[in-house]
Amino acid sequence: MACRTRAKGVRSAREGGSATIWAVALMTAIWVTAMAVVQVGVARVARHRAQSAADLGALGAARVALAAPDEACDRAKAITAANGASLRSCSLSGGVAEVVVAVRFAVPLLGPTAGRAAAPARPGPPPPRGSPPHPPRRGAGAAARPGPVGALA
Repeated sequence: MACRTRAKGVRSAREGGSATIWAVALMTAIWVTAMAVVQVGVARVARHRAQSAADLGALGAARVALAAPDEACDRAKAITAANGASLRSCSLSGGVAEVVVAVRFAVPLLGPTAGRAAAPARPGPPPPRGSPPHPPRRGAGAAARPGPVGALA
């Protein structure tokens, strides 16, 4: 068997340009990771926008719910539209308004209306930890909940 030896500093023809391939692969991995982080960030910002619009819509509806219940959901719709969201549902129960809104957002590389974030809201303090996010509704089999402070009986 013949022994091949190379002079010091001489490269094999197979190894030429491999650093370029590794550099391109590394840049591609960094770019893909950055785009994933950007897309998650865009979705989180849209979720926060939806939650803010839902909170403001619920507070606006609650403000007029006792005085003019027929206008409460219209008020919520106007407020959510002013915040760049669309009202998906609005319900009144005992002077308490519950709203659900949606916000469309553009996902980079996927198009201008590729995503939608939704958020529910109702006025008042948040529910205690471990309890469902919304109290049960009045009706058959559901426990009655007290109305808001200052509600007319």
